Amino acid sequence: MKGKVGKAAVVVLGAGAAAVGFALQLTTASYGSFLWVLSAVLIGLGCGAFGHGLGDLLSQRALKDAPELARRLEIEATDERNVALANAAKAKAFDQMLYIFGALMLAFVLMQIELAAILLLVAAYLFIVGCSIYYRSKYEKEM
Repeated sequence: MKGKVGKAAVVVLGAGAAAVGFALQLTTASYGSFLWVLSAVLIGLGCGAFGHGLGDLLSQRALKDAPELARRLEIEATDERNVALANAAKAKAFDQMLYIFGALMLAFVLMQIELAAILLLVAAYLFIVGCSIYYRSKYEKEM
């Protein structure tokens, strides 16, 4: 979000979601029920949104009085060398992730984890590989 109002709204909504999640956790007696899971999701999403929005607001406020620093940070973020380094790091992490997910799936099968959990992990793995294949073919057509 670009505006200060939008970032403040993210902070308020995040704090509200986290507060609702904490209230649900205090009132829900049975661990593992739908409300317990919903409260945990609300806490996680609320804290994430609150932290992200607050970080954006604070950085915007800090850079308001330093236009030269803001310009230098923007140039650094969009510099071709930095973008290439970030993309290379993502590619290496993706390659490692494929091996780690494969080993984790094998470990789950050997530990006889529930089939639903293994199938969810396999579905996520195949979705990631499918996205990789899709974007590879898309970018090959563009070049």
